[in-house]
Amino acid sequence: MNAQVSGCFHCGLPVPAGAPVRVTIEGIEREVCCHGCEAAALVIDAAGLADYYAWRTVSAPRPVPKSADPWAAFDRDSFTRGLLRTGSATTVNLLLEGVRCSACGWLIEQRLLQLPGVTSVMLNPATARARVEFNGIALSSILRAIATLGYRPHVLGAADTLEVATRERRQALKRLGVAGFGMMQVMMIAVAFYGADGAGMSPVIRDYLRLISLLITVPVALYAGVPFYAGAARALAARQLSMDVPVTLGVLLAFAASAVNTLRGTGQVYFDSVTMFLFLLLLGRYLEMIARHRATSTAEALARLMPQFARKLTAQGELELPLAALATGDTVRVAVGEAFPADGTLIGAATLADESLLTGESVPVVKRPGDAVIGGTVNVLGPAVVTLTSLGDSTVLAGIVRLLERASTERPARARLADRMAAQFVAVVLLAAVATALAWLYLDPTRAFAATLAVLVVSCPCALSLATPVAVTAAMAALARRGVLVTRADALEALAVADVALIDKTGTLTVGRPQLSSVAVRGPCTATECLALAAGLERSSGHPFAHAFEVFAAAPATDLAVTAGAGVEGLTGGTRYRIGHAAFVAALAGLRPAEFGEDGVHLGRPGQWLARFELEDRPRAGARAAVSALRDAGLAIEIVSGDHAAPVAALANLLGIERHAGRLTPADKLARVRALQLSGARVVVIGDGINDAPCLRAADVSIAIGSGSALAQANADLIIPGNDLGIIAAAVMTARRTRTIIRQNLLWAGGYNLVSLPLAACGLVPPWLAAVGMSASSLLVVANALRLSRVTTPAATAAPNTPPCQPKLAGAAR
Repeated sequence: MNAQVSGCFHCGLPVPAGAPVRVTIEGIEREVCCHGCEAAALVIDAAGLADYYAWRTVSAPRPVPKSADPWAAFDRDSFTRGLLRTGSATTVNLLLEGVRCSACGWLIEQRLLQLPGVTSVMLNPATARARVEFNGIALSSILRAIATLGYRPHVLGAADTLEVATRERRQALKRLGVAGFGMMQVMMIAVAFYGADGAGMSPVIRDYLRLISLLITVPVALYAGVPFYAGAARALAARQLSMDVPVTLGVLLAFAASAVNTLRGTGQVYFDSVTMFLFLLLLGRYLEMIARHRATSTAEALARLMPQFARKLTAQGELELPLAALATGDTVRVAVGEAFPADGTLIGAATLADESLLTGESVPVVKRPGDAVIGGTVNVLGPAVVTLTSLGDSTVLAGIVRLLERASTERPARARLADRMAAQFVAVVLLAAVATALAWLYLDPTRAFAATLAVLVVSCPCALSLATPVAVTAAMAALARRGVLVTRADALEALAVADVALIDKTGTLTVGRPQLSSVAVRGPCTATECLALAAGLERSSGHPFAHAFEVFAAAPATDLAVTAGAGVEGLTGGTRYRIGHAAFVAALAGLRPAEFGEDGVHLGRPGQWLARFELEDRPRAGARAAVSALRDAGLAIEIVSGDHAAPVAALANLLGIERHAGRLTPADKLARVRALQLSGARVVVIGDGINDAPCLRAADVSIAIGSGSALAQANADLIIPGNDLGIIAAAVMTARRTRTIIRQNLLWAGGYNLVSLPLAACGLVPPWLAAVGMSASSLLVVANALRLSRVTTPAATAAPNTPPCQPKLAGAAR
């Protein structure tokens, strides 16, 4: 159906006043708004497709001029909604295409920090991710500055990172294929010259073979080697030195000298060294790229879990809408095999949710009416109806992805030190090459070029830079596959040296869903009325003990205030109530805690104590084995809990933990962490991320375990969105293996350069062997780091007298 277009014949926009641009389509003169629309209309008519204008139902889009700024779109709020995070500063996460080494990262960081308004840049070359904080500067200016350096920035969330990774991998494979094919052909020819340099070969055959080698080497040097030349040019333009500088000098000098000697018919040629060097370097970089893609695949896979559309239930029926059109409180239907579109509460029939990619646990989780479901997890049993509670950036999945993105942009302190050493080492290599050339020109000019070339080629600063980040990213990716998400780059280093573990009880060692065992009432209220009051107060507290009251009808409560480690206060029917610790409630009631006992959860109001609730909580499955595994790993275990001493002691005895303390406030837990640190201990705190925030922040390394939005907001170095305590011991062992492998890599990189550089300067290493050594050094570092790709769970030592079933532990407090 023909769209009635007013204005521009092509796009429908208004035609500027004055002399309009005219175009003839099928013999009829039409007015268009610009030369872009004129060109588009002429192309359509020339292609015989003018019927498009007769059958279109809407106007055509206006053509974008080729000279348009590709980064200007990022200044529109409608384009960047959901991509930027605002606070004291605006934060954006970037994927940087073309970053290959630490020098690339340094160059981008320094250039961005020169821009007025950029306050912080954190870039990890091992993952090619950057986090930029800025104020008072357009995002397009930041992206444009990166692009002018020769790198292509992609805003995470706007870019299809899978497509970027695929394109990067294809380009690398093309260059690697050209270099590999050229190397094989040149090496086959070069065999004839080994030994006595082709003694007995006629000059005509020798010159012919050299000429063929030159022709084969040209595409290798001029195509496969481009990434190294571009990297060197960028570094020199910024007045810096990178590892690409000696590589480029070595390759171009060897190629130029070989080409000249081939055309002259005299002297040495190094085509075999050039092709082998480039092939092995490209192979090393390809393996580094694969390791980088693996390291970032977890966050990207989590980000892709969220579906693009959802079925909203309305009075008119079922509507399929994009996620952006949904709002909190909407009800959606999720079919079997589909992902939940956002966080919500299940209503209607029970179902099963597959949370394996998030938690690492393969068994689906039972979800009953009233249970929370996490956006991105998969409904696997039957059609489910969900009321949405959180959307977009406020979902659990978005929070976890943010933590992983932060970790992927940070660099461990050891890696930053290695980067500084590598940058200085490049300068040392160039000075050593000059000194070698001068020395051999004086001693034996015929050997000067070969020795200088060997010095340029044999040095390997990249192995030094790769030693730490590749190992850390490999370990982080492996742990993520097992359900341990590392949110800070230095966390593994701290976990490897931890020697004391402080573990919270409720929600960590226990399941965190206590059940009501008894109610003792004193006063004018009945048990039913007391339970309704307790349910209303606890509903929004977020404490695990609130689960014990969620099955009861709740009395409406307002003006709620949570006191960490004490309880909840609020108004119901105009009267102020408190629920929680005996001392907390007694302060409002005006009574002494001893009058109604210290144990249990208490309810009271001014002048009256109303009820005491006894709760029961079960230990997590595998808690005893997990504690034994941590002890076998050499950690001293302590329980620090706000619960009463009796249930804490009972759990400690059950799990075989000697040191334990109950009735601790958050301040008491924090004091215990600091006391241990002052004694020289390195402390890991393991909690549920809800009431343990102060000691989680103070610990040398912290681990939050559990589920829900509180976990995503936890200020922890590692988060475990599941129930497997045993994986903590595996994380400790992986951290220690990572530390060992980093040490091995640094020792190898330092030792290799310390030995190879003097040997090359003395003329004892030919250029081809220098190429093999340099590339093998990088490959060895990467291969050694990739051994961390597997996480092994240590076998826990079974403790004696393990009971056949886990008893419930009575008594509870905050």
